[in-house]
Amino acid sequence: MSDVDIPESHPRYESLLTRHRIETGVEKGITSQQGLIAQGRGEAFDYLLGERTIESADRAERVGAAYLLLADRPVLSINGNVAALVPGEVVELAAVTGADLEVNLFNRTEARIEAIADHLREHGANEVKGLTADARIPGLDHERAKVDADGIYDADTVVVPLEDGDRAEALGEMGKTEIVIDLNPLSRSAQVAAVPIIDNVLRAVPNMTAHARSLQDSPAEDLRQLVEDFDPAGALDAAEKAIRSGQLE
Repeated sequence: MSDVDIPESHPRYESLLTRHRIETGVEKGITSQQGLIAQGRGEAFDYLLGERTIESADRAERVGAAYLLLADRPVLSINGNVAALVPGEVVELAAVTGADLEVNLFNRTEARIEAIADHLREHGANEVKGLTADARIPGLDHERAKVDADGIYDADTVVVPLEDGDRAEALGEMGKTEIVIDLNPLSRSAQVAAVPIIDNVLRAVPNMTAHARSLQDSPAEDLRQLVEDFDPAGALDAAEKAIRSGQLE
């Protein structure tokens, strides 16, 4: 972000860069204005976490990577904030795990879908799903119900960063394994996830990629053991305790 005049010595350097990425996303038609509000809410939780990946989140990221490597049809669901914050990182995670990328938006317009798909391609994506929208998630009446039949609709495992709770619940009812990245352990999305990752998406996605690389050559039975040993409720509880004990500086 060379166009941002923020000295690296600034105590909120990383946070200010993140905000600028969201602002730029709005200017490019990638992120909705509501995304600005969502970013601020998440930043408050991250502040209480100490802006770090806690141990339980790192374990969840490793388990999430194992799930993706075991999956037959993994998909990474991409919304406007994810596209603005970690476009290259999600492309890399998809490449390492063999997952598809699919754009899915609450405030959906064809122009935004195309803008996000183009943005992901600029960051190395070869194929981006979500433009066809030839299937619907049952039980949802809004635009996030629209998915590709050969993408999220047919997926067995879906990574849903910064997700709407009702769609997370609906995907779970379809029998999909959900890996949710959310800084709020009390959100519906995190509560219904097979793997709730309570971490900043800026840290979580690269961490999952690193774990996936380290697990690539592991036997399937070792990956399944990682999955079976994981305790979602324990991960949520550890994150909530970390947030409640957070100290504002």
